Amino acid sequence: PGPITPLIAETGGQNALIVDSSALPEQVVKDVIASSFLSAGQRCSALRVLFLQEETADRIIEMLAGGMQELAIGDPALLSTDIGPVIDEEARDVLQAHADRLDREAKCLYRCELGPHTDGGSFFAPVAYEIDSLSQLDREVFGPILHVIRYKESALDDVIAAINGTGYGLTA
Repeated sequence: PGPITPLIAETGGQNALIVDSSALPEQVVKDVIASSFLSAGQRCSALRVLFLQEETADRIIEMLAGGMQELAIGDPALLSTDIGPVIDEEARDVLQAHADRLDREAKCLYRCELGPHTDGGSFFAPVAYEIDSLSQLDREVFGPILHVIRYKESALDDVIAAINGTGYGLTA
């Protein structure tokens, strides 16, 4: 059989992508950045959780950090801007509280820098964290925060069971 197509599932409000070792890392990174961070991560279909098979996780994470480094955060009226502000101050505060918790409980993989002229809006810099399990996420946060979880090839059934165990299946 050919390569396994990455799976996308809704996980308790947290859209997930399962990437196995047969996936092309460049395509994974391109799609992850577009889904997680463009539109300031505020679409209900935005990627929230990225499951990476451990054999390729380090390479994909390194490429993801490099791709995130290229993102321009700022005024969405400018063509050079990739990511604008989140919807309002309240949304930014929720994102900041979540990021503060993850700064204590998870590993920050990469945090973007805010661009010039972001003082006057509800801007939040995209960030990727590595977490240990899906159970660390107790609610959805609408914004440019990506959660990365490594898994062993032999544990793919457990990953799928954890996703299915959330009781959600809204996006596929």
